Amino acid sequence: MTEQPATQHHAAQHPITDWAGFGFDTRQVHAGEYPDLNTGLRVPPIALSAGYVFDDFDDQVDRFAGRSIDPIYSRQGNPTNGVAEARLASLEGGVATVAVSSGQAAISSALFALAKGGDHIVSTASIYGGTRILFGRSFARFGIDVDYVWDAEDDAEWQRAIRPNTKAIYTETIPNPRNDVTDLRRIAAVARRFNLPLVVDNTVGTPALIRPIEHGANIVVHSTTKFLTGHGAAVGGAIVDGGTFDWEAAERAGRSFPLITDVKPGLGSMVDRFGAGAYARATREAVVNDIGPSLSPFNGFLLHQGMETLSLRMERHVASSLAIVAWLEQQPEVLSVDYAGLPSSPLYELAARDYGVVSARVAGAGGAAGAGGAAGGEAGAGGEFAGARTGSVFGVTVRGGIDGARAFVNGLRVFSRMTGIGDTRSMVIHPLSSTHATFAPEINDRLGITPGLLRLSIGLESAADLITDLRTGLDAAARV
Repeated sequence: MTEQPATQHHAAQHPITDWAGFGFDTRQVHAGEYPDLNTGLRVPPIALSAGYVFDDFDDQVDRFAGRSIDPIYSRQGNPTNGVAEARLASLEGGVATVAVSSGQAAISSALFALAKGGDHIVSTASIYGGTRILFGRSFARFGIDVDYVWDAEDDAEWQRAIRPNTKAIYTETIPNPRNDVTDLRRIAAVARRFNLPLVVDNTVGTPALIRPIEHGANIVVHSTTKFLTGHGAAVGGAIVDGGTFDWEAAERAGRSFPLITDVKPGLGSMVDRFGAGAYARATREAVVNDIGPSLSPFNGFLLHQGMETLSLRMERHVASSLAIVAWLEQQPEVLSVDYAGLPSSPLYELAARDYGVVSARVAGAGGAAGAGGAAGGEAGAGGEFAGARTGSVFGVTVRGGIDGARAFVNGLRVFSRMTGIGDTRSMVIHPLSSTHATFAPEINDRLGITPGLLRLSIGLESAADLITDLRTGLDAAARV
């Protein structure tokens, strides 16, 4: 009788848990996930629990004393939100993320960790209208002043704006609504010169297009409601700590950040305890925990699910936007298109440097448009051109002022008439009568918010269908 060979057993490899060093597309799918030891669930589940059981009496003591980072209550942290937090930190190149309930909560929490009543913040002038309202109304009520720099290239203007009690510089990667990209490297150099942390809103850019920490930012904020979640079904926000700011050196230079550098008896400072992640921990413990803008774990689940397809969606958003803005530029009913990625834009060189260039095709007479083909040359009817990847939120000014804008908006059928950006669905809004309606006329004039300006957010629909819809809107505007 022939002896049967013994069966060879090969032990299964342990799943990867540390995704550092892997590519962006891989990390957006896997970073932050953890194995479910109870049932083997592949997708991290929604942890619907307000609080957490202590191991014993001493564990409770350690958690409340700050000697343990395990959560006490879901106002501080939640395992589902933790997946999204770790994933976004990985994608942005930061050391830690704090998830919160909205983009406005992210901006507020990020800056409240740095500034208190009597302190001061400097912002670039071209930022989202809702953020200007936040600064001018709620921050003012809390005693935090905000001043604006209109020309970020002017050293003298920065010198005049920054005071001894200034605690941060704030800006956006791709300002909303006019797509007038900022020179982050230039602003980061100013922040370093004055020993200030640079806080950057990367909602429109997303880490798929630009990572501000690589350009000198120290803290990144997001309205995760937009591109990160991607479908408009869940409101959320996030604060990413780059781990790059030297808080103790700033303190020695006269910039005080007590939540981060003050020593707590028996524990030391946040810097002593958490090193590069000190700012994130201070924001979580001393701002988000106290004020309470915590993220629902259900929304946290939708956020980490949304990030899994971020780079794919942004590729489509950008390709359609380039085709559409090049087409819009040629239409007689259009006075101007604000998109830094267009070769005709005065910001194109900066946009190409920081966001990279792709090949695109402008729609010809037949209306077809999309990415592809060889780069080079100016955009012409039906031709190919090289454009920078400055997102999918931009301004277009139609002839006829507010009457032309009204007819254009009312003539659209595919675009949704609503506030919001970064959705799978394309959207349109009139800034002067909505996001900027409360600003003084001279402020809107300086910002370029004119009666005929519309903000478009390009979704994932067929670019040809969107162009057909825009043509209908322009035809309506032409009849005014």
